[in-house]
Amino acid sequence: MIEDIKKRALHRTRIIEGQLRGIEKMIENEDYCVDIVTQSLAVQKSLASLNKLLVENHLRTHVTHMFEAGGDEREAAVTELVRIFELSNNRG
Repeated sequence: MIEDIKKRALHRTRIIEGQLRGIEKMIENEDYCVDIVTQSLAVQKSLASLNKLLVENHLRTHVTHMFEAGGDEREAAVTELVRIFELSNNRG
C-alpha cells in the first residue's frame, strides 16, 4: 500500500470508529431521531471517502501491474473495477 494513502486511510477509519461510537451513545440516550440519522449519513460519507482512498491505492498499485502484465491479468483488473463500480451504484 502506498504509505501516504495508508496513513490517510487509517486516519479515516479512526474517525469513522469515533463517529460510530457517537451514534451508539446517541441511540442509548434516545437522542432525536433526525440527529441520529444525520450522524449516520456523516458516517456513510466518511466510508465513501475511505473507499475512494482504497480504490485510488488499488489503481496506482495493483491495477497498474495487472495492466502491464496484460492478458488474463488485465482482464481480471477490468472485471474487478466493473464489479466495484456496480457495487457502488447498487447501494440502497
